[in-house]
Order: sequence, then C-alpha cells, then structure tokens
Amino acid sequence: MSIEVGSVLDGVVSGITNFGAFIELPEGKTGLVHISEVADEYVKDVHDFLAEKDKVKVKVVAIDEKGKIGLSIKQLQEKKAEAEAEAPARERSSFRAPKNNFGGRDFRKPNRYSATSASFEDKLSKFLKDSDERLTDLRRKTDSKRGGRGSRRD
Repeated sequence: MSIEVGSVLDGVVSGITNFGAFIELPEGKTGLVHISEVADEYVKDVHDFLAEKDKVKVKVVAIDEKGKIGLSIKQLQEKKAEAEAEAPARERSSFRAPKNNFGGRDFRKPNRYSATSASFEDKLSKFLKDSDERLTDLRRKTDSKRGGRGSRRD
C-alpha cells in the first residue's frame, strides 16, 4: 500500500518532541504529527496525549517534495464526532468517551482540584489555600530581594 495524501494508516509513536510526535508508518517510513494536529483542543505538551510505542491511527495530510510526511490524529477524531452526531439517538450508546480518546484511554493529566468525591466547596477551599501559600512564598522572596540590595537606608 502506497502512502498518499488522504489515506488513513495505522502507526506506532516512535518519538515525541516539543513540536509533535514522530510516527512509524508501514513500509518503514516515518511521518510527523505536528502538535497542532494531535487533538481537537489546545495541546501544551504532547506527552499529555501520546507516549512512545502507542499505536495510533493517522491521516496523511501532506507529502512535500523532499518526501516528508505530514500526519494528523485530530482530523480523524472530528470525523468520529460527526459520524456520532449523524447517528440516530437510539443507535448511540449511553457511554461517552473522554474528548481525548486514543484507543479508549484519556491521556490528559488529572487536575489537582478535580477530585471526583470532593464537593465544590472543598475544591474551592483547596484552591484558596494553595493560592494563599503561593502568594506568601512570592511575597517572602520579593521582600528578601528588596532588603538585600538597592534599598535606601537613611
């Protein structure tokens, strides 16, 4: 099977960088999923969504004159969402997968304030406590810098 723009292929993540992930494709070729094509939401760190040796489905979006292959995971996710929206309600399952669904796993890092059993008040209390601690540390550091150099003493 030749690799052409628009084709959907199975691949394996062979490396992750700060700008995307390299995917090992059939025929021993390698393509790049740019960070903007990893998910249908803002991706700060590719490691939050992919890990090396993960099996992924990718769409070929570009092949340049040098033979570099541009890939997308995001474009396949959008098609899945559209197909589900078009399906009649009785055919849809009641299970809702996470938005970042790669093979049924959610790769996002958990939010430290999102404990499932905690009430809103508990989460807010923890947030305020953490915030207060950070402000106290910041003030302490700032005050020590002001007192150490450049301060006037009359």
